[in-house]
Amino acid sequence: MAPRSRRFGPPLPARLGLRARITFAFAATTAVLSALMAGTTWGLTRENLVNQREAAATRQVRQDAETVAGAINSNADLELALQSVRAQTSARPVLEIEGEDPIIIQPSTGVDVIPDELRRTVEAGEAARMLVTVGGEPNLILGVPISDGTATYYEVVSFEELEDTLRSLAVSLFGASVVTTLVGGTLGYWLSRRTLRPLANVGLAAEAIAGGRLDTRLEGTDDPDLNVLVSSFNHMAQALEERIDRDGRFASDVSHELRSPLMTLAASVSVLASRRDEMPDDPSRSALDLMEADVARFQQLVDDLLEISRFDAGVARLSLEEVRLPELVRQAVNLHRSDDPPTVEIDAALAGMVVRADKRRLVRILDNLLGNADAYGGGACRVAVESAGDSVLIAVEDSGPGVAPEDRERIFDRFSRGAGAGRRSATGDGVGLGLALVAEHARLHGGRTWVEDRPDGEPGARFVVQLPVARA
Repeated sequence: MAPRSRRFGPPLPARLGLRARITFAFAATTAVLSALMAGTTWGLTRENLVNQREAAATRQVRQDAETVAGAINSNADLELALQSVRAQTSARPVLEIEGEDPIIIQPSTGVDVIPDELRRTVEAGEAARMLVTVGGEPNLILGVPISDGTATYYEVVSFEELEDTLRSLAVSLFGASVVTTLVGGTLGYWLSRRTLRPLANVGLAAEAIAGGRLDTRLEGTDDPDLNVLVSSFNHMAQALEERIDRDGRFASDVSHELRSPLMTLAASVSVLASRRDEMPDDPSRSALDLMEADVARFQQLVDDLLEISRFDAGVARLSLEEVRLPELVRQAVNLHRSDDPPTVEIDAALAGMVVRADKRRLVRILDNLLGNADAYGGGACRVAVESAGDSVLIAVEDSGPGVAPEDRERIFDRFSRGAGAGRRSATGDGVGLGLALVAEHARLHGGRTWVEDRPDGEPGARFVVQLPVARA
């Protein structure tokens, strides 16, 4: 035997369903595309705005530099000239003249904010600009040499407004991406429902067939991809229905063919049984007893097969009439011959209860359950009729070994006697159809059956038939 591999580490998360995976795929794809589009839009917009702002600042600083150079050449008041420039623009001018102190209009903008690299470039006679951070705010510093290189003019232009604009744009793009992702996820959920609807119909059809509606078929479709699935499913359902019908007809035909000679045989055995005392010896009488028992068992098997074939053919119908349920249960228990009859307990709320039900099938249910208790549980010890909301429970308890949990569904299958009986010892009198017929009769009434442990904790089994209440 190959060694079994073991996996260490935390357990893997449960696999998502197909609909959830389609929805997640749509949402993830939309999120990635939205993020890509938002990032591209923000980057292109930022580059465009920065270029426009730098170009405008460059044009403005050249004009202001000419104005200041004119003031220097005409020996005008330079501070007044710089204040005039400051008044016309939002820039903060700085003027440096060889051999003199720098002239600064705004005290917060000192000469130390000018980077040395920018200063060396401008002092070398070349106009330049540099984006720097001053006081935590982005600023563009432009320098222009004037007056034949004897002076340098700088302007400090704030980019704070531009940064605010870009931050607002980023927030808007992020919100749009979130909304687009939600819309993509919603669209994926809607599409997944439409896409998986045919598979859901297949599941419903399969469930209907499993429930006995063998004529269930899928509707045709124009979709070439789904048409193959629909055709294959309908072909499978048709083949299954024909196979079950063929098996049912075979069982019914065989049972009918056996019934006539069996009745003749039973009549012959009855005649022999009536003269049992005239037989010469005990072996002959024992052989007659065995033959009488086998014929009875054979008759029961044929009757059960005929009943089962009617259920399979779908021709079993309820013959409803008004039935006093407590009295019917007591009569069925009395009619079932037993050396130690069980106690019958009727819920006080159900005393005198009259329901509309098929009397023959209810009697057959009780007789089969009592016979099952005789065969496998040492005889029934208690029969109870209990109220359970809108339904009534008919329970038959025995003191046998009980039914193992793994056998509690299989025991209602046809011919499950033996393995289906689990630990319960069989006397050999049953044919393996009694509990299957109980389940069919209950299902025809709209009820169900199951087996469980006895509620008092004692050893044994409790077979329960739940029937909906249809009061007369």
